Amino acid sequence: MNRLAPIILFVYNRPGHTRTCLEYLERNELASESELYIFADGARPGSEEAVAAVRQVIARPWKFRQVTVVERPENRGLAANVIDGVTTLLERYDRVIVLEDDLVVAPYFLRFMNNALELYRDEPRVGHIQACDFTGDRSLPDIFLIKFTGSWGWGTWRRAWRYFNPDGAALLRAFEQDKRLCRTFDFNGKYRFIRMLRRQAEGKINSWAIRWNASLFLNDILSLNVGRSLVRNIGFDGSGTNCGGGHLYDSELYMAPLKVYKISPVVENVQARKAWERYYARTQSFWAKAWRRVKRTLKGDFGA
Repeated sequence: MNRLAPIILFVYNRPGHTRTCLEYLERNELASESELYIFADGARPGSEEAVAAVRQVIARPWKFRQVTVVERPENRGLAANVIDGVTTLLERYDRVIVLEDDLVVAPYFLRFMNNALELYRDEPRVGHIQACDFTGDRSLPDIFLIKFTGSWGWGTWRRAWRYFNPDGAALLRAFEQDKRLCRTFDFNGKYRFIRMLRRQAEGKINSWAIRWNASLFLNDILSLNVGRSLVRNIGFDGSGTNCGGGHLYDSELYMAPLKVYKISPVVENVQARKAWERYYARTQSFWAKAWRRVKRTLKGDFGA
C-alpha cells in the first residue's frame, strides 16, 4: 500500500451517529495507519448540549495513527465547514477521503479509497471517487466511470479540487447557455439537479455538494463510482441537514474487498448512466412521490 490519504470527518450535534460512524471506521484494516482530522462545527442556539456531547465522543482514544480535532467556536453550517475543511487539508496533502457523521463504512472502505486515489492520481479526467451506491441495481459493474458526483464517502485530489467553484450563480449561468447540458445534468430530466443548483444560487438551500457536482460536470470530469456500496447513510431520521428521502437512499454494505483497476478508455459508462436514470425515474416521478406521501400519511406522518 502506498501513502495513505488523510481522512476528514465532519461532525456537529449527533453524538450517537458520530460514535457509530467512528466505530465502523476504526474497524477498517488501515484505520490504525491513517490520520484522521475531525472538524466539529460550533453550536447554534439550543444545540449546545448536543454539541458538547459530540465533542466528548470525538475526544475518546480512537484507534487511528493520529487524530486531530478542530473545534469550531462558531456555527458555520455544513457547507462552509466542508468547503473550508477540504480546502485546508488539500493545501497540505495531495488527496483526501471525506466522511460525514451519519455514514457507516464497510471493513474494506479505506483499502478501496486509497487504492483508487493512488491508481487514478495522474488521470486528469477523473476527479472524484465515490464509494456509496443506493440504486441497488445489480446491472452495475463493481466500479465504473460516470459524470456525476455523490457526497457520501468520497475522495478527491488537490488537482481536482481546484475546479471547485463556490459561486452557484456562475455555475447556473454556464448551464443556461446550453439547455442540453441541463437535461444531461438532470439525468434526462429524471432528477432536478438544476433546480437544486438554482435554489442554492438563490440562497434557499446551502449545499456544497451540488456546487461540486456542477463544477466537475461543467469541466467534463468523471467520477469513479461503485456498484457495490461500501458506505451506508444512517442519517435519515430527521436529525441532519438535507436528509430527506428515507429508505430511497438506503444501501447494503458490501463486506468483501472491492478491486480497483484502470478503466480504459476513460469515458463515461453509458449503461451506468442509464441505470441511474432508471433509478431516478422510478423514485422521483410524480406518482412515486405521491404514493410515498400517501404511505406516510397512513402511518400518521403529516409532515412536509
